[in-house]
Amino acid sequence: MPNETLAVHRFWERLALPGLIDVHAHFMPERVLRKVWAYFDAAGPLVGSAWPIAYRQEESRRLEVLRGFGVRSFTAMVYPHKPGMAAWLNDWAAGFAAGTPDCLHTATFFPEEGVHGYVREAVERGARVFKAHLQVGAYDPGDRLLDPVWGLLAEAGIPVVTHCGSGPVPGAHTGPGPVGRVLARHPRLRLVVAHMGMPEYTGFLDLAERYEGVHLDTTMAFTDFSERIAPFPAAEKPRLAALGDRILLGSDFPNIPYPYAHQLHALEALGLGDDWLRAVCHGNADRVFGGA
Repeated sequence: MPNETLAVHRFWERLALPGLIDVHAHFMPERVLRKVWAYFDAAGPLVGSAWPIAYRQEESRRLEVLRGFGVRSFTAMVYPHKPGMAAWLNDWAAGFAAGTPDCLHTATFFPEEGVHGYVREAVERGARVFKAHLQVGAYDPGDRLLDPVWGLLAEAGIPVVTHCGSGPVPGAHTGPGPVGRVLARHPRLRLVVAHMGMPEYTGFLDLAERYEGVHLDTTMAFTDFSERIAPFPAAEKPRLAALGDRILLGSDFPNIPYPYAHQLHALEALGLGDDWLRAVCHGNADRVFGGA
């Protein structure tokens, strides 16, 4: 761990950054997280392959590790897989953010009766980012119950980190089509496409070019692990450069099967330059979150 911490520090210090902003980290109630880890351990149907957890530690230790890396701000991505979970996850996340000043207050939702009310309440309580997981939740983002939710979040300008790509295993409502239809109805929505939209990279880059509010996070993209199962097309690299103000660092910490530093080195290996790295690893998120 000391060597890895040193490697992460060398990365952002070389770029003259004050640290990193990670928009895709997972903190959640311990019993929920343990179930998530058990699912990964079993290589469940939504995982598809062996997936060792690199940072299987107690919450206090995970916070210590992330802060030790120099991550100045991060999220607590919570998400429901069934009705009746989202509101209490939001209560937990609000309490976690209140006691963890460097965590961006995160919230979530599910297409169910009352969703607009508890999303509005989360916004009023200060939520700064939402998480939507279309693969795990197995819901259509165009569900009629969610239309007012997307409208509320678009009006509030609050980013929604959305797992809408079909990796690692396709879902009934993944891919650029379903969220593309939501964006057509709510073009001002700040939608952050998790995992760069893996494996439908091209389709999600198209959406980012079409809608100013669409961003993409780097979570697991470009790493050796992901390149084996869903390689990023080399022909699209110029579009990464052109959209450099719309790409945000994400990691999936702690649920990653490799050291944290590997994500950073994978971004560096793209060869898109130091200014691009500075924007992706700090500047863009700092702007999107108004001083994260």
